[in-house]
Amino acid sequence: MRTFELSYPHTLSLEELPETVGAIGFFDGVHKGHQKLIQTAVTEAKRQKMESAVITFFPHPSVVLQNKHDVRYITPLKEKKAILQKLHVDRLYIIEFNEELSKLSPQKFIDHFIKGLNIKHLVAGFDYTYGHKGKGNMTEIDGHAGGSFTSETIDEITSGGKKISSTRIRELLETGRTREATQLLGRPLVLDGIVIKGDQRGREIGYPTANLKVNPDALLPKIGVYAVKVIYKNETYEGMASIGTNPTFTADRTDLSVEVNIFDYNNDLYGEELLVEWHQYMREEIKFDNAEALIEQIGEDEKNIRSYFHRVSK
Repeated sequence: MRTFELSYPHTLSLEELPETVGAIGFFDGVHKGHQKLIQTAVTEAKRQKMESAVITFFPHPSVVLQNKHDVRYITPLKEKKAILQKLHVDRLYIIEFNEELSKLSPQKFIDHFIKGLNIKHLVAGFDYTYGHKGKGNMTEIDGHAGGSFTSETIDEITSGGKKISSTRIRELLETGRTREATQLLGRPLVLDGIVIKGDQRGREIGYPTANLKVNPDALLPKIGVYAVKVIYKNETYEGMASIGTNPTFTADRTDLSVEVNIFDYNNDLYGEELLVEWHQYMREEIKFDNAEALIEQIGEDEKNIRSYFHRVSK
């Protein structure tokens, strides 16, 4: 998959771009609804013997339009790229969402970023809007296309009678309902992190943990203890992870840490990259009176999580 980072106006030459079937949207999470849309474009591209493309944006429009600077993503760009690669997308266009882009008329947006990228067939969701204040929509896109490309609208994709959406998945993760989120995403939430030195208390109490430096743009699930799987050098390990402030030892701490204990693994991981899959929320974070009570609870957590993975693997 070739990736192109564009801003307005982009400098790609139309004559040098292949005829392409494009899927357009923000696609945070690349959930089952997004996958249906993207796979539709990939399949149509193969049918027409064209290349497939995903057209997406960064940062989230709310950063520009609502001056939000604490936006967290279910799939930051690195994770989004990896998922799109697995969906066999040929080209990825990442358009910088800035104030200038937000002021483009619907027609100018279509002329520059659809016609100008040699898109011959465009696939979008029923609720996709474009141009200044979202005035362009899929019911009138044929008028803006002017015969230069055809379009296809994907209807609402539901689960449990409700629309699958990034907002719904975000709410599930923020309330610890990771299994429900997994069903809508089509895979567990994944966090990518680099192992950094921590206070090493885990090693001292018999449960060494990998302290992860994660992307500050990444959405963290609810504070607490989780059953996780850790992918390291293409090997997958079961383990337990905590998100929180370690209140037993650091009562005045406010920043969150992400710590992972990998079952049956004791090698040095400092500086290494780990992928953590968040499978099941187990319990809330607790402030214990002493280290002994914490050790006892961690032992119980390990027992429960091993039992959980044993049950779900049957």
